[in-house]
Amino acid sequence: MTPPRPTPRRIHQTTTARRRGSVLIVALLVAALIALVLGSYLSLNLGTARLARRTFDRGAAFHLAEAGLEEGLWTYNRVLSGDVAPWLDWAVSGDAAWRRIDGFRLGGSTTGTIKIYASPVSPADGARPTVVALASVQSAGGAPVTQMIETTLRRRSFFGAGLVARERLVFRGRNTTFDSWDSDPDQNPATPAVPYSAAVAKDTGSVATGALDNSNAVLNQARIHGYFHTSGLEPDLGDEGFIGPFGVEAGEIDPARFSKNFHADFPAIVAPVGGVFIKKFGPTLGTPGVATSWRATSLVLGGSDTLTILGDVTLVLTDPLKAISIGGNADLIIPIGASLTLYAEGDMLIGGKGVLNANPSPASLQFWSTATSARPPSISIVGRGALACVLYAPEGDVSVNGNGVVAGAIVARRLAFTGNAAFHYDLALARLGRHAPYRADGWRTVDDPVKLAALRPLLDH
Repeated sequence: MTPPRPTPRRIHQTTTARRRGSVLIVALLVAALIALVLGSYLSLNLGTARLARRTFDRGAAFHLAEAGLEEGLWTYNRVLSGDVAPWLDWAVSGDAAWRRIDGFRLGGSTTGTIKIYASPVSPADGARPTVVALASVQSAGGAPVTQMIETTLRRRSFFGAGLVARERLVFRGRNTTFDSWDSDPDQNPATPAVPYSAAVAKDTGSVATGALDNSNAVLNQARIHGYFHTSGLEPDLGDEGFIGPFGVEAGEIDPARFSKNFHADFPAIVAPVGGVFIKKFGPTLGTPGVATSWRATSLVLGGSDTLTILGDVTLVLTDPLKAISIGGNADLIIPIGASLTLYAEGDMLIGGKGVLNANPSPASLQFWSTATSARPPSISIVGRGALACVLYAPEGDVSVNGNGVVAGAIVARRLAFTGNAAFHYDLALARLGRHAPYRADGWRTVDDPVKLAALRPLLDH
């Protein structure tokens, strides 16, 4: 008996079912692959978004920390400006201060906080305060991002250049010279100051003017061993004058020693308060080895008058017209180890031969003009001999007369040399910070775990 043959219809139905199963499996595999790709893509996007947010938060924390440093710097400069309560918003304990500033809105639900530490709150002359800022940025659903920056402050100097004339600078002599030296090359006040001599002379000092036209920047035959800076003018130089290093030829300007980008601010100075009033000067003023403060209407020395300064003397002169007059055979003597700091609003006549400063450092004799633009004072330095001093008179009309030697630095509104004086700029005066504001001497982000652990307790006061 012959077995029955399968019907074609059943074979067709089985093949169709198998095909449908294969398509379904492929579809499921494709769907799974798409789901995997989409999941990876979404995960990548979420990771990128989180990374972008963390990067944004870290940048924001850095800028907030910078703002904290600026707050500390601003507070120290408020101290210098005479603010009666510069630390009012700070918590002060001993010689340190702390401040916390909250409420920074950085977009969306992101907020920021700054903690600031500053010490010392009453820095001595030459001290370098420390400011530390810790910023924290918090975004919703994420861990806070922190950034710590530490900086050291130091005083600026008004005497970064040897000669500065804000509006007018004129050399009228046939042989006026300028060079420099450093009276404190080791920057150690315990070692003796170095006097100027040809053996220590340098060609690295600067002369600068903010004059706006060439008629107010006339060098003529000035011989400048150093640099010359203007606010955009070409110098008017004679055939025998020069600007450059030692060895430069007459009539030449070394392009590497000349620039047109000079700009500087020279604020008015306020005289210190207090001091014992003097009606008439005797032969001496001060006490050896002691800092003393005095006040007088004016300082007038003439004939055979002699005034010897003892110790560290500060003298404030209150006459708004004629503050200082040293002439004739009179002598103002500053012996070695003594110093004199004068504040005056009125005119000054400073006789170069009548002022005998035995100290090699010009910083031992300082003249500070407290005048404003309402009445520019007339200040005359008669350089018949040798005078070592510092003069700050940003509103004053200063003239250096005669053929003597002047060592130190001068800041004036208008400055004129009418003789053949030799001027020696003391490079150490670029480190003289009296009355100058603080600036950041250097800063660094704090990432080292050991340093972070040491500084955090200071900020968590």
